[in-house]
Amino acid sequence: MCGRYVVKNSVAKTNKLVKSAIQIEDTENYNAHPYQKLPVIKKYINGNTLENLQWGLVPKWAKDKNFKALINARLETIDEKISFKKLIKNNRCVAVADGFYEWKREEKEKTPHYLLRPDNKTIFFAAIFDGDQFCLITEEAKDEIKEIHHRQPVILNQNDVNSYLDIELQGSAFLNNRKVPHLIFHQVSKDVNKPSNNNASLIKPV
Repeated sequence: MCGRYVVKNSVAKTNKLVKSAIQIEDTENYNAHPYQKLPVIKKYINGNTLENLQWGLVPKWAKDKNFKALINARLETIDEKISFKKLIKNNRCVAVADGFYEWKREEKEKTPHYLLRPDNKTIFFAAIFDGDQFCLITEEAKDEIKEIHHRQPVILNQNDVNSYLDIELQGSAFLNNRKVPHLIFHQVSKDVNKPSNNNASLIKPV
């Protein structure tokens, strides 16, 4: 799964992919977490935009006021689940990140790790949206990070972003056949466990 990530200067990082940024300024967020408004790329007829959506999706059919927002959707079942099957067809977006956190479970303890591309290139998360909310798509972890967690976000290379946003293509089939970027990781401070902690020290190796 993915429950926290880092996103810095998203406007500058996406200027070759989007036509406009809507009410977004370049900032540095070292502890992006659910229920925050975070930058995503959406496709419109006249071009892509970068805009803020809230991470965490409450399906329209949910009547319970205490329904917990869905932050992740499994790629393996996304075409079957009532919450997601229409969205993967028609409501795709891409979240922008520098890296993300996962927690390695060791007996009774969880140790946070930071995962990123070895070339430090931008990470693009495949996602779906409904209104002003979005949800990241996850898949089984690739071999190099399975020791940290058994799930990971579905990550796109930059040249796959527009293809994923093209609703003429079958979304899950495209994601299952894409080239998957390689990732590296290192252990980080448990300060990241607290969402209110938000500074560059969170991603430094310990």
